[in-house]
Amino acid sequence: MSSVSAVIARALKPIAPQIFGLMGNGNAHFLDAAVRQGFDYTAVRHEQATVTAADTHFRLSGKLAIASTTYGAGFTNAVTALAEAAAANTPVLFVAGDAPTGGLRGWDVDQTAINTAVRAVTYTVDAQNPGDTALQAAAHALRERTPVVLAIPYDLAAAPASQEGPWDLGQYSFDPPAPRLGEEQLQQIAALLNAAQRPHVLYGRGALDAAGPMARLADKLGATSSGTLLARDLLARPADLGITGGFSTEAAAQLIAQADTVLVLGASLNQFQMRFGQLFDPAARVIQVDVAPTATSPRVDVFASADSGQALDQLLPLLQERAGGRRYCDGLDLTAVRARPAGDPVAADGLLDPRRVASELEEILPENRLLVQDGGHFIGWGPMYWSTSGTRSLSCVGTAYQSIGLGAASMVGAAPVAEGRTVVLAAGDGGFLMSLSDLESIVRTVSSGVIVIYNDSAYGAEIHQYGSIGLHEDPMLIPTVDFAALAAAFGATGISVKSVADLEQVRAWVGAGANGVCLVDARISPLVRAPYMEEVLQANAKSAAELVSQSD
Repeated sequence: MSSVSAVIARALKPIAPQIFGLMGNGNAHFLDAAVRQGFDYTAVRHEQATVTAADTHFRLSGKLAIASTTYGAGFTNAVTALAEAAAANTPVLFVAGDAPTGGLRGWDVDQTAINTAVRAVTYTVDAQNPGDTALQAAAHALRERTPVVLAIPYDLAAAPASQEGPWDLGQYSFDPPAPRLGEEQLQQIAALLNAAQRPHVLYGRGALDAAGPMARLADKLGATSSGTLLARDLLARPADLGITGGFSTEAAAQLIAQADTVLVLGASLNQFQMRFGQLFDPAARVIQVDVAPTATSPRVDVFASADSGQALDQLLPLLQERAGGRRYCDGLDLTAVRARPAGDPVAADGLLDPRRVASELEEILPENRLLVQDGGHFIGWGPMYWSTSGTRSLSCVGTAYQSIGLGAASMVGAAPVAEGRTVVLAAGDGGFLMSLSDLESIVRTVSSGVIVIYNDSAYGAEIHQYGSIGLHEDPMLIPTVDFAALAAAFGATGISVKSVADLEQVRAWVGAGANGVCLVDARISPLVRAPYMEEVLQANAKSAAELVSQSD
């Protein structure tokens, strides 16, 4: 008779064969069973990295992965990453040890209550049907696009299970719902699009699997198009403007603001995408198609709850060719719409201009690349300057929950799906110090990777948001760390970059084959502010002024 842990592993192997884990008392039997079952197992060095790596793995591959830790402290170490996955609607299956069925011990906490607090769902196995419970949990994660915790009570992990399998996977609902447009909605949206003179298509992460029909719709309408950060460059068409929102160029933002009709597909229209309400012309008609139950922004004029791919298939036959073959996008000068300032070699304080570092690395880094990002002020430079290599080639774990310190684990999560691409991580000095233990995991698992540390010896976001309004900067500062030396100690190539000329060492590393991991410690100036941060500060100042006005 198989143990509960062995049955869980046997049931999950066809659904989620990749595990990112850190072994402890609560999950030792499960990980033993999983390795014996032939799972692809990646060990990490901090529990937070288990969930972050599994989160990144799904964002880049579209395939469910398992995170696994022990109970208690091992579980709570992963809670920030769990909250990020929930905020980002990422399916993750977190197999965790839990308190025994007899109740909490002195070192246990109410893990189910914590899961609920961060908007994750809990399934707890028993000895009767552990395989069925595990498959229900995996199905829930995929169907509802959410992290699910599969809890294994400590006294049941090695206990004999009543069921052995196999299971009929057809009885589980793994696919998310894909609703279609109702007939009235379909006709209304088609009429608005056919009447548009200056149409624009804005796509987001929810439309990643609908690139083909979306490009055909945009071309038929003669529309400009653009993507949110996590869906950037999904449409390889001349009239695609690149990133929407705070990371867009001013030229792209001006063109989007000229649209009289905007079709939004699979994008949430959050404050950053909307440039704090300034993205669209006030007179533009905004149509949102999303699987959400209601519109996600008050700016939406027409909302339809539908799957983007299904909606596009319905809309395409109803759209009319432009009269006389004249298309709006053909009359626009788009030659410089993606151009960005290259930046100066150094800023006023003599340190590197981060824009120059980013623009130089765009030319140096291997073209075939995956981009992963930590959180922090520097987050603008990578997406603004670095190109990607197709769909699902950029992941920003941490942005949904406004967290830093998840970047190193994101690189580990990207490694199994890199498929010959170079994994490039952009991180700040503060966030990378939080996750330094998993530099070892990166060196061990990534066959070709570049870590770019934007090292300003500070928590840059706080410097720009709060130092700029007079708050004392001492708590925002970090002693300058030699990350290149740390990289060498961990077995990577470390390059200290204090001038543009120093980047030639990175070029040489790439030229030699880009094998292993190269850490670029770029000593950047804290004086150069990212454009998106300027928008944040302007929005904050406007809100503060409105509060003062209301109190007068």
